[in-house]
Amino acid sequence: MSVSTRGLLLLLLCVEAAVLAVLETFFLLVRLDGTLLPRLGDLPFPVTIAVAVVTTPLLVQWAADLSGRVVVAAAPLLVWFFTIFALGYLEPGGIGKFLLGDWRTLLLIAGGALTGAVAVGAVMARNAANRPGLYDPAGIQ
Repeated sequence: MSVSTRGLLLLLLCVEAAVLAVLETFFLLVRLDGTLLPRLGDLPFPVTIAVAVVTTPLLVQWAADLSGRVVVAAAPLLVWFFTIFALGYLEPGGIGKFLLGDWRTLLLIAGGALTGAVAVGAVMARNAANRPGLYDPAGIQ
């Protein structure tokens, strides 16, 4: 695969991460109140947290397949993270109320960012395993 094709695919993965962040944020506050979903006692239904937990590491792994560099693998995670915070900062209700005002928002950020960071760590471990002479631990002979 050529360099320009890899760059285009990485750009598409980053756009997908941004679109997922927007959709996960917009549908985060969905409730079982009878308007969009069935009426079941007005319970919160934060299914987008599960979407973030599943899709963010997938995007990181797909980016890692394009290149062995950690920066390339982490690009979709960084785009997702900064999109969530840009939406939280530029919200019409006031600065920071969305980001810190609800437990679902904190779970969304934690679920997406932590699983994505674990996936980036797996890429780093795979890179270290593929270069055994470069990352030898000190003191082992």
